[in-house]
Amino acid sequence: MISIYKLKPKFQALLKPILVFLQTKGVTANQITCASVIWSFIIAIFFWFADFNHFYFLALPIGLFVRMALNALDGMMARVYDQKSKLGEILNEIGDIISDIVLFLPLLKHEPKSLYFIVIFICLSIVNEFAGILAKAVSGERRYDGPMGKSDRAFMIGLYGILAFMGLNNFSHAPFIFTALILLVSISTFTRLKKALI
Repeated sequence: MISIYKLKPKFQALLKPILVFLQTKGVTANQITCASVIWSFIIAIFFWFADFNHFYFLALPIGLFVRMALNALDGMMARVYDQKSKLGEILNEIGDIISDIVLFLPLLKHEPKSLYFIVIFICLSIVNEFAGILAKAVSGERRYDGPMGKSDRAFMIGLYGILAFMGLNNFSHAPFIFTALILLVSISTFTRLKKALI
């Protein structure tokens, strides 16, 4: 399935100089993971109050790009510098789920006409991540299959931020958009579970 996640190896290659710099400063993988969660809350706060200042919507594309970099760096740090741990794995999985929830919650404020669709999408996103984790428990391999995995959802919310900043977020057809996103994340979940059984 098509997913932005497939670009991860190239993205990681670009981050190697930053990885080396952080390692020389004594930064650990778990610290990066925690920083990513805190950073997500900061982005969400700007997003929540973006109706007071449209420039706050830019926190989404800019902030989420940084978040994805942090998400890539913690894994790289753990693998390259032998910092893998059970605590790190727990922080990474729980941190991603918490981050997704807080980043999407402000949509309930900005898109009240699509409230139920957004709630369903958030819930299915949690199920989607759980499916990836469950796949590891069943087959020994964590699944990241798309469409509409974590990276894809970050791209979509970042795109929303750009459109909102431009004043193009008054979507009369938003329910249809979220219906499509719900379908895509459902396909992603089914794909992860199916491949876990192969």
